[in-house]
Amino acid sequence: MIRFFILITSLCFLLTGCQPSQSNDKSEKINNEVENSSSISDNTTSISQIQTTENISNISNAISPDVNNVTNENTNTSNTTTSSSSDSSPKETELASFTTKIYTKEEARQNNLSITSSRLNGTIVKAGSTFSFTQTIGPSTSDKGYQEADIFDSNGNKKKGLGGGNCQISSTLYNVVLSLPTLTVIERHEHSNKVPYVKAGKDAAVAYGSIDFKFKNENPYDIKIYSNVTTNNVTVRIVKIE
Repeated sequence: MIRFFILITSLCFLLTGCQPSQSNDKSEKINNEVENSSSISDNTTSISQIQTTENISNISNAISPDVNNVTNENTNTSNTTTSSSSDSSPKETELASFTTKIYTKEEARQNNLSITSSRLNGTIVKAGSTFSFTQTIGPSTSDKGYQEADIFDSNGNKKKGLGGGNCQISSTLYNVVLSLPTLTVIERHEHSNKVPYVKAGKDAAVAYGSIDFKFKNENPYDIKIYSNVTTNNVTVRIVKIE
């Protein structure tokens, strides 16, 4: 009986004493480990978030100055104006001009006037040099586009000849030269008959290889001749080149 009681007591002790205590210890240990793990996880998350925030902040700080510089550069570029280069062309000052009226509207004569005017236009006469009309214009040939129009022969008779009308260009130029005392006439010839576009004694007849109109530029500077022909007029200008 006593042995049976001891056996029962031992079983109760084993069932209620040791096992529950170990189970509770293990349970508490597991709970502590879970709590510690959770705490570590929370700390890890916090540390990770802090590091991520710091990294983003550092990256932002590192990038921001460059972005600002680009913006400023773009702003500066858009506000920058490039100054235009100075004009290197020589200055021109008009010295004198003269205009004569075209009375004969013959197509061939008008054609000849246009060709001769274009060949004269833009001619530069250097300081101290002599200008020759026939050498500047050259011979009036059909290869250059000249046509036959009215001219005067040496006896004052009217006839057809290549380049008829050229003398109106030379006579208009002559009247410009007359108005400038620093241009000296070297050679000049009157027509054998009166011409309608200038007053008597104010004309300058020309014929390549025969008679010419020449003047010398006595100025210390170069001059330039401009010539223009319209349906009704011939205009010649002389400008000073500086």
